[in-house]
Amino acid sequence: MDSSDQGKLNILVVDDDSASRGLMHILLSEYGQCICAANGAEAIEAVTKSLDDKEPFDLICLDIMMPEIDGLEALKAIRQLEEKAGIAEADRAKVLMTTAANQVSKTMRAFHFGCSGYLVKPISKENLAKEIKKLPLRRGRNAQWRGR
Repeated sequence: MDSSDQGKLNILVVDDDSASRGLMHILLSEYGQCICAANGAEAIEAVTKSLDDKEPFDLICLDIMMPEIDGLEALKAIRQLEEKAGIAEADRAKVLMTTAANQVSKTMRAFHFGCSGYLVKPISKENLAKEIKKLPLRRGRNAQWRGR
């Protein structure tokens, strides 16, 4: 990121449903650079690249139910990548799981794997903003989130 990106978040949106992915991209783009992935495998690849480039994600919105690698497995892999990269737990990406209302047990498992919160679909701008306010986004780039 160059100096014009100061105060902006590095965000990853992961959802196999293109409409959900597009909505999240629109809602989050005003806050920073927003990259999208269509499944868990693409998410793991994007996180690997971000760590290699020394530009880790600040926020990841991750759907639980996806083909190939679901959100829970992707979250476990992401946390392992961050640990291997030497990122302290407090500085790791904040992860919001997105879920259908009937996925409570999977959502609880996601907290065990290190998610920061969850949103029930369909996601509204208001609910997204409310959940983000709860997050301890700590990096210098995240100043734009404060007070929203």
